[in-house]
Amino acid sequence: MKNKVFLLALCLIVALGIFEAQGRKKSSRRHKAKTEIQQGQQSFRVNGVKFVMVTVDGGTFTMGASDNDAEATPREKPAHQVTVNTFAIGQTEVTQELWRAVMGKTLNEGEFKGRKRPMENVAYYDCEEFIAELNKLTGKTFRLPTEAEWEFAARGGNKSKGYKYAGSNNLNTVAWYKGNSGDKTHPVAQKLPNELGIYDMSGNVWEWCSDWYDENYYSASPALNPEGPAKSENRVNRGGHWGCDANRLRVSDRGGDIAGTRCPMIGFRLALSM
Repeated sequence: MKNKVFLLALCLIVALGIFEAQGRKKSSRRHKAKTEIQQGQQSFRVNGVKFVMVTVDGGTFTMGASDNDAEATPREKPAHQVTVNTFAIGQTEVTQELWRAVMGKTLNEGEFKGRKRPMENVAYYDCEEFIAELNKLTGKTFRLPTEAEWEFAARGGNKSKGYKYAGSNNLNTVAWYKGNSGDKTHPVAQKLPNELGIYDMSGNVWEWCSDWYDENYYSASPALNPEGPAKSENRVNRGGHWGCDANRLRVSDRGGDIAGTRCPMIGFRLALSM
């Protein structure tokens, strides 16, 4: 009798162990998302891949280039006062490993492969698809930054020291561009960050913004949380890329491309309303 009881107990223990192991195995295949909050930033983990959003406290700044800037183009003028609300922005550009964690694949594989390299060769619409999937996984409402948010963050927000590029007047310390990139992208966060601790806002890849692009928009831009014109042919991209001359990496420089454009010079960065 004692032997039977012992055998039954042993069978029950083994069965419970198998059930628990199977449960862990099933759970490991599910999409997972985790959030950690620290002072000034939020960390998210999606299917094992971590990314960080930096809080940018709202404020007022001078957007665009002054008449004294010899490198400025008409599309950067006139300089004008803009106020943006508090938001969060990606500490780095979206990487290839984060893209794969969310989408389960890379798109066209990109020109330059590497887990920590920025995801490039993505159209504006590809970014929207990625963000929709990310929001399902996290329960958040990630989005692309507006052009005003992007420039405010690139300038260092309320901690700005007035640098020409995002984080320094010495471009080599903060950016990958024509002069040092070797004609390719590089893993994110290898250069110094700007005043807010954000990396690669000058160089590496152009970054899509949510606004439609109009080179004359600054003449009619509202002062509070501008979101760009109602409609245009192109979407804004900012920051310059690995093949640009130095003047395209200035924090005030701006450009635009057709929303369906896919090329190895364009990637993106996330934003999140607070």
